[in-house]
Amino acid sequence: MAKRVRKSTRPTKPLVKAPVRIGSLDAVALVGELRQIHENAEDPDVERMPADDELYGALLYAEKHTDALRTQPPEARRAAALKRVQLWEYLREQSESHQARAVDDAREAGAHWEQLAPALAVNAPSAAYNKAKRLRASTLTDETPQAQPVRRTPEAVLKAERRIVLEQSAERRAQEEAQKRHELLVPVAGRLLEQRDGLVLDEDADYWFEEIAAVLPHCRTPLQMVSLHRYLDAAVRALAKQERQTGRNAALTDGARLALTAAADFLKAAKTEPITP
Repeated sequence: MAKRVRKSTRPTKPLVKAPVRIGSLDAVALVGELRQIHENAEDPDVERMPADDELYGALLYAEKHTDALRTQPPEARRAAALKRVQLWEYLREQSESHQARAVDDAREAGAHWEQLAPALAVNAPSAAYNKAKRLRASTLTDETPQAQPVRRTPEAVLKAERRIVLEQSAERRAQEEAQKRHELLVPVAGRLLEQRDGLVLDEDADYWFEEIAAVLPHCRTPLQMVSLHRYLDAAVRALAKQERQTGRNAALTDGARLALTAAADFLKAAKTEPITP
C-alpha cells in the first residue's frame, strides 16, 4: 500500500477552525454586573472596588476578594468567575491591538528591531519582527465573508497588509476620480442652467431646473455635489423623455444644444463610477 504523502500547508492558509474572539464587548456593563454580585454578597470592601471603566483594577479587586462571595449560592459565584474569565480574555485581546500600535509608533520614531526585542520579551531582532507581525494579526481580517482575524503568522499578516494597501490605493484613486468629476459637475450644470431660455421645458423638466438653480450657488460639500448630480441627471432625463413624446428637439438654440449634449455626455461617463458622498 502506497504511503500517503502529506501535503504541505501554505503559511497564509487560514486555520481549519476559524479563530474565536470576544471582539466587541460592553466591558463597563460587565464590571457593573460583577460589582452588583459583590454588593449582593455584602462585600465589606466593595466601596474600594475601582470604577466600572477601570477594567484592570476592577478585575484585580474581584480576584483578591473572591472570599467575599463564599456565602453566596454556587450560581452567583460561578457567574462572577465567568465574568472575570470573559473580561480577562477581552483585556488580553485589547492589549494585543494596543501593543501593536505602540510598536508601530516606536518604529515610526526610529526604533530598531534590536531595541524592540527586550521590550517585546524576545531575544533577537528577527523574533521581535515576527512577534510584532503576530500582534498585527489581531487588528487585521481576512477576505472571507465573515471577515475573520488573519492567521497569526508573519506571512499571513504580510499578505493581509498588502491587500489593505491595494484596497486603500484603489479607494484613493476612486476619491481622486470623484473629485475630478466634482470639479466638472458645477460648470456643466451652470452652463446648462444659463441656456435655460433656449430650452423647451415641460413641468417635470422645469421642476428639476429649479432644484439645480437652488443648489448650484452653494455647492461645496460632497453631499451637495451628490444632490446637484441627481438634479442634473433628472433634468436631462426629463428633457429626453419630452423629446421622445413630442418628436421635437428640446434645444432651440445652438448654445442650448451644446450645453445639453455636454451634460448628457458628462452623466453618461459618470454612470460607470457614480458620485458618492
